[in-house]
Amino acid sequence: MRGNVPAYALEVPGSLGEALALVEGGAIPFAGGTDLMVVLEAGRLPVGRYVSVLGLPELAGVEVDDDAIVCGANTTYREVREHPVIAAEYPMLAQAAIESGAIAIQNRGTLGGNIMNASPAADSPPALLAYRAEVELVSRDGARWVPYETFHTGYKTTVAKPGELLTRIRIPRRGEGDWRQVYEKVGTRSWQAISKVCFAGIARVEGGVIRDVRIGLGAVAPTVVLAHETMRVLEGQRPDAALERAAATAMAKDARPIDDIRSTAVYRATVASNLAAAFVRTLAS
Repeated sequence: MRGNVPAYALEVPGSLGEALALVEGGAIPFAGGTDLMVVLEAGRLPVGRYVSVLGLPELAGVEVDDDAIVCGANTTYREVREHPVIAAEYPMLAQAAIESGAIAIQNRGTLGGNIMNASPAADSPPALLAYRAEVELVSRDGARWVPYETFHTGYKTTVAKPGELLTRIRIPRRGEGDWRQVYEKVGTRSWQAISKVCFAGIARVEGGVIRDVRIGLGAVAPTVVLAHETMRVLEGQRPDAALERAAATAMAKDARPIDDIRSTAVYRATVASNLAAAFVRTLAS
């Protein structure tokens, strides 16, 4: 049953300072609203005060310097997929944006909203984990940068404190080298599907040896996670058939999936292991 719209209070601040005051006072922030509207239509959106932050200029834009790219929290999926530096240097993030819903959702949904919604099946977070992203949290007391790999504390929970807003996402740029990147989203359909498994892997191959490997996973644990055991097994090794098998075995320790309406734990674990083996084949090619 759809939520009763008149039961909700919505405020649209004119500045970040005004938005922070509203959030500190208990208002619930949202940006594109693509997840919020689903919950509203299902009649499960808590009645209360909401504050739209979508129009805040402080949360907009993409900045590039020599060391990093910084995306405002309100950067839409469309802006992500169309940005030339993101397409060239962060193709996994661009691919995640391409596979996030339909065009209408990509025009409205935001990178910050995808993070703050804290779904373990979200499309962009595995890539952000692999890219060593950081997020900026701002309150009226000040600002702090948090490594994204420590941001999620459990299912739908984060380190963000009451009164804090996510304002920017910073992703470091990499040095030169033979970098290999693989992003794979497995769902019921090729498009407009929630992930059953999401894999984002990056590594540098130097002299035939795997270096600086990072693998982010979605939909296989209560939060998006780094595949620490698989990364440990791959680091410093030469990619071959034996390493494919070792990576698949290690991934079985990293993935902790459950049965739900979209898939089974056995299927998810099997797919994750197969993706780890396929990643090794990519590194060997």
